[in-house]
Amino acid sequence: MRHQEGFFNNSRCMRIYHQSWLPNGAPKGTVVLVHGLAEHSGRYGHLVTHLVAQDMAVYGLDQPGHGQSDGTRVFVNQFADFTMALARLMSQVREEQPDCPTFLYGHSVGALIAALFLIDHFADVAGVVFSGPCVKVPANVSAATVFLARVLSRLTPKLGLSAIDASGISRDPAQVQAYIDDPLVYNGKTTARLACELLKAMKRVAAEASAITLPTLIVQGSADTVVDPDGAHLLHDWISSADKTLTIYDGLYHEIHNEPEHPQVLADVGCWLQGHLPA
Repeated sequence: MRHQEGFFNNSRCMRIYHQSWLPNGAPKGTVVLVHGLAEHSGRYGHLVTHLVAQDMAVYGLDQPGHGQSDGTRVFVNQFADFTMALARLMSQVREEQPDCPTFLYGHSVGALIAALFLIDHFADVAGVVFSGPCVKVPANVSAATVFLARVLSRLTPKLGLSAIDASGISRDPAQVQAYIDDPLVYNGKTTARLACELLKAMKRVAAEASAITLPTLIVQGSADTVVDPDGAHLLHDWISSADKTLTIYDGLYHEIHNEPEHPQVLADVGCWLQGHLPA
């Protein structure tokens, strides 16, 4: 495996970190990772190792305000800052791997970013994997709460509202502790601006996901407490893909790629990707 890393500047002149993991031989395809809220692209070791062993090249970036990229932590001026960073990386992937089919792998909020990217910037993508997609507005978020988020987003955009409960990411205590101890993971509260942008993005996906027509795999843990598992079912219903698969893993938490059962999850994902490579 060969590891490469670097930075590019986004439209706001922020340095955005990106990295890639390449097989020693010619890759059969590429997978672009889109990480979740408050984390970074380096937390997908199990997935990367599995895919590279299948001769897939894997690319990822740290979104603005995350990991090794510039920006106030878990803050964004507008959700498009995320999708545009992804668009920039996708352009680089196409330049470096022009003969390889490219797949997206979006986890949690990364799945939300991937969905909006496909709606707004649909390009030459062979398929998409949505993992634990954060696409459903939580049931406890009322119209009044949405209104308050909008007000706070304008008046105090960097005010912290709520944080992720790390105990919900995995049933493996070592994975939870590694998440807590990771200096590139932000364990503070999500800013009001980002919370507002997330709600708006979820509503857009609900209204416009029918524009997604490419082959799609959705994987979800049934015991996920970080996002509502019903979101995976809804996304499956919303998209218009003729080739779409929804797989629910009974009892698994949010990061199914970091659960004790991750070998089976990764085998399923890898098999789906291999099955969608050109003959």
